Amino acid sequence: MKGDRVEIVVDAGDTTRTYEVVAGRAGRRVETAVRRGVVEVSEVTRSGSVVRTARFMATRVLALVEQPVPREDTSEHA
Repeated sequence: MKGDRVEIVVDAGDTTRTYEVVAGRAGRRVETAVRRGVVEVSEVTRSGSVVRTARFMATRVLALVEQPVPREDTSEHA
C-alpha cells in the first residue's frame, strides 16, 4: 500500500542515525527480513519484484519501527 514505511535507527558510534524506507507508489509494500546477522528492508512491487533494498548489520540496529498506512474503516457506526 502507498504510505507503508519503515524507520530504522542505527548506532553510528557516538550518535544514532535514522533511515526511512517508504513504499513510493500505490501497490507497493515494504518488507523486512533478518538473515545471517543482516537486517534487510525492501520495497517490493505487487508481483514480488524488489525495487530497492537497505541493509544494516543487526548488531548496530537499535530500533525497527514499521508504520503501515492507516486504513479507513468502511463500516458505519450508529
